[in-house]
Amino acid sequence: MEKHIFNKNLEALKNKKLKEKLENFKPQNFQILQGKDSLDINFIHHGGGYTLYSNTLSELNEKLNLYNDKYLLYPVLYFYGFGNGILYKALLQNKNRQKIVIFEKEIEFIYLSFRCIDFSEELENNSLIILDTSAIDVNIFEEICSNSPFFNFLRTYFLDLHCDYYEKYQEDIIQTNKNMQIYIKKSIFRYGNDSIDALQGIENFVYNLPDIISNYSFKELLLKRKKQAKNAIIVSTGPSLIKQLPLLKQYANYASIFCADSAYPILAKHNIKPDYVLSLERVIETSEFFNNDFGDFDKNIVFVLKSLIHPITFKHLKSKYRKTTLINYYTFFTHFIGLHNFGYMDMGHSVATMAYFLALNLDFKNIIFIGQDLAYADDGASHPEEYYYGKYDTYNPQEIDYSLTTLAYNGNHYVKTNEIWILFKTQIEEAVFNAKKFLNITTYNCTEGGARINHTIEKPFKQVCKELLTKELKKPFAKLEKLNENKQKELMLKAFYKIHQVLKLSHTLIKECIHLSNKLNFIGNDEKNFSLLIKELDCFKTKFEKINVLKELVNPLNTQFELNLARIYVLNPKTKEDVFNKNYLWIKEHLEWLELIIGHIKKLQESLEKNITNLEKELINKNLQKQISRIKNTLF
Repeated sequence: MEKHIFNKNLEALKNKKLKEKLENFKPQNFQILQGKDSLDINFIHHGGGYTLYSNTLSELNEKLNLYNDKYLLYPVLYFYGFGNGILYKALLQNKNRQKIVIFEKEIEFIYLSFRCIDFSEELENNSLIILDTSAIDVNIFEEICSNSPFFNFLRTYFLDLHCDYYEKYQEDIIQTNKNMQIYIKKSIFRYGNDSIDALQGIENFVYNLPDIISNYSFKELLLKRKKQAKNAIIVSTGPSLIKQLPLLKQYANYASIFCADSAYPILAKHNIKPDYVLSLERVIETSEFFNNDFGDFDKNIVFVLKSLIHPITFKHLKSKYRKTTLINYYTFFTHFIGLHNFGYMDMGHSVATMAYFLALNLDFKNIIFIGQDLAYADDGASHPEEYYYGKYDTYNPQEIDYSLTTLAYNGNHYVKTNEIWILFKTQIEEAVFNAKKFLNITTYNCTEGGARINHTIEKPFKQVCKELLTKELKKPFAKLEKLNENKQKELMLKAFYKIHQVLKLSHTLIKECIHLSNKLNFIGNDEKNFSLLIKELDCFKTKFEKINVLKELVNPLNTQFELNLARIYVLNPKTKEDVFNKNYLWIKEHLEWLELIIGHIKKLQESLEKNITNLEKELINKNLQKQISRIKNTLF
């Protein structure tokens, strides 16, 4: 019977690595201790004589009472320790409960439990998720935190111990919880945590449209430059960069050099010509890296820019006739505008990550990082002295949070870092892991300092150059061509039309939001109208959710709204007064959301009306006044 139950559970288990472990597992330390009650299943240690539970049924009831009271409406729960598993089978009887995630270090407990209790239904429908903490890769945490229903209830996350026995694994518990917190922040950050930042991106993109369309496209870059070299070097501006420059200069013609915008003036000073200079920041401070005149040095360099960079960056680049390629990061807004030749590529949040993804798109087989410290130097420096804004950048060495550390290059000690660099490091590690797994691309960290970047091969830069950079490349690479004049006109008119469509939609939405907001404001304490208003709100939200073009702007707002709403959703009302308070909180939260939506769309309207003038001027210069008038008259 035990074998039948075990095989049934094993067949339903989705975790392949865990399944393989359990198939070949031989119990060594514990045996099953069955009490008179069928639920009284304990595990006793062979040598020590100690048990998993002090009192199995009492501890089970205590947990069930807690979770069926305080946490009754929590759709997702997280535990450290599987134990005998009965708690989870019981908790999943609650129809409100969608997922239970269990982290376990002692595989033996899972093995023994699988021989006693039938979990096949819960495992089959994936409501019971068991993770072996000794074999978790980065994608597991990413998957948990990014998908529904986990993401929707990230603000209600907490990690509970199955029972007192697991206190012995304090280090593993802390690490597991730390990983969850990192990926919770990362997932929320991905959806945006700042609408002002999103609006600035839209502003820059709309203003930049004439420059985007009149420059080289991403499609053209891939068409002409794919597979032209095997080895790429990504140059960043960590404090360790300068020591690598003599070697970089020696091997400059043996690899394709990808250079961060901040490293560009430094390489120019040392006469090391990069093939690509990349920039993605939408702030004006980054534009200063291009406020220079290096003469012939810039010849044949391609400046690869995210399409929403600050317009002043374009101004500096155009003044020196530099070659520029624009890439769109996929957003609903950029996709709606329809410049598909100029997109799309994932870029992450750092220029080094952007460079890495570009190298992947260009089919490089070996990618080498230098200057990618992601940590402070011993003296508190965040950059080399040659960096445009100074070695301490905006940081004061006296204000560094010395409590935030990460494992150093070589793994011998820990180095000081900050939250932003941890985010960058996590994104690079994820990209490197997937590049190796799915594309068989090898990534080397030759920074020889700073933070350890997991999944990269740490080697001295000199050694990697000798091993890989053995053949001189034919530079410059293939010449790029711009779109012809007629195609440029067509795309500019199309973009002009699309932006006016967004303006018209915004006007309609503001009217609807104000109407609904007025209704909510006049509700007072009238309980009878609560359910009707909640239904009306749900209808509006469903309709609003389908309007994709505004998502870039409202996603940060909606994300925070939904995460806050989840905290109200899980409240378990026990009295009539509790029910009233929960409904009232629900409506008040929606009222604040509507008011913020109105404010955001108004700001978008102002921004589009202001920044589309740059595109309109360009269309007038191209003698397209009649088409401009036709578009305006059609939509308004």
